[in-house]
Amino acid sequence: MYDPTVFENLRVAFENQIYDLDNLEQTVHILNRKDQLDLAIMAREFTIRFSKVGYPSVIVDLTLSSSLKELANEILEVEDAEPGCTLTLLVRTFISDVDRECEEIASILRTVWENDISYTQTLSFRYEQTEPGLMNRVRIQFKPKLTEEHMCEIDAFLESVLDMMVRIGEVS
Repeated sequence: MYDPTVFENLRVAFENQIYDLDNLEQTVHILNRKDQLDLAIMAREFTIRFSKVGYPSVIVDLTLSSSLKELANEILEVEDAEPGCTLTLLVRTFISDVDRECEEIASILRTVWENDISYTQTLSFRYEQTEPGLMNRVRIQFKPKLTEEHMCEIDAFLESVLDMMVRIGEVS
């Protein structure tokens, strides 16, 4: 009998919760999803992109990934190995006042996630773009590795993501 990996269990849990937010609660719009197996490095990655209803200018990519080492440790049942996954968020939004808005976003991240993350804000613009301001890509890396013990926290985690999206959407 096939025993799903930690990655598979977490992927299904995140996917189900986010689809419920889209289809049942109608608080998000799912914009895209990818489920990839990278054969070059034998790694798994699941990404789901969504926006919060009422805040279409804030788009989040939630990415769950697992390396070959993590998968092998789990499948081979390596002693003392704690298989898990990496969780990242990529938040995209346009800003116009770089100093003020980037600091406000940083403050929001520190408030919502406390010390559980590292993050970077990368600003860019497209040559001849028609939208005002700069694109701010906020990459949030969660420090603790996710394991199956975190399954019961996914609902609260997604509530925090939605709260963060609203706060960021109100910055500009």
